[in-house]
Amino acid sequence: MAQLAMNRPEVIQSLIDGVDRYNPDNISILEEYLATQCQNEEYDLMANLAALKLYQFNPHLTNDRVIINILAKALTAVPAPDFNLCLYLLTEPMIIDESIKQLTALHQLLEQSRYAKFWETYKSDSAYEQLVSEVRGFSRAIRSIVARVVSMTHQQIASSLLESYLDLSGDDFAAFVKEQNWELKGAIVQIPVNKDNEAKTVVIRENIKFEQLTKVIGYSNEM
Repeated sequence: MAQLAMNRPEVIQSLIDGVDRYNPDNISILEEYLATQCQNEEYDLMANLAALKLYQFNPHLTNDRVIINILAKALTAVPAPDFNLCLYLLTEPMIIDESIKQLTALHQLLEQSRYAKFWETYKSDSAYEQLVSEVRGFSRAIRSIVARVVSMTHQQIASSLLESYLDLSGDDFAAFVKEQNWELKGAIVQIPVNKDNEAKTVVIRENIKFEQLTKVIGYSNEM
């Protein structure tokens, strides 16, 4: 997953917090900051939303490539709602643009945890790779999303299934499994027990008032 911009530059922080966030002269600063995020595998949603807000108020400043990069970075934050938050700031003509529709299709597959289908779609057309070409580590970030979800939902999973989820095989797959501190045992990958994937006993308690109980008994006597 793309790392959050924990060390947000002071100029960006003041821009986001102050009235200057609505100054169209600052769009170039936000665009340059986005380029840094893409290169350094960092991520700052608030700054990217500020850029989209400026485009919303100043359509003549809109840079299609910047919008695509912002959405591509938001994909690496799934399951957070960042992608939809970005879409809400786009105009209708932008949303129906073919590039945006393709990124939206990828987002839906990730949200639905249809990882094998995600990679199949992503690799079916070079246009998809072109869309995210400026986002360094995009595939690695997506695989981190998959790994996080799998570790939350499984204690073991078939190797072949996990390979399809990650679009990895052979040594690359083995290296990824080792990196996650999982254990590859033949056709099965063992995942350590954690607070999310641990089986928990659920105790169901029903609170029935005495008045309700007497009614039930009364009905049974009438039958």
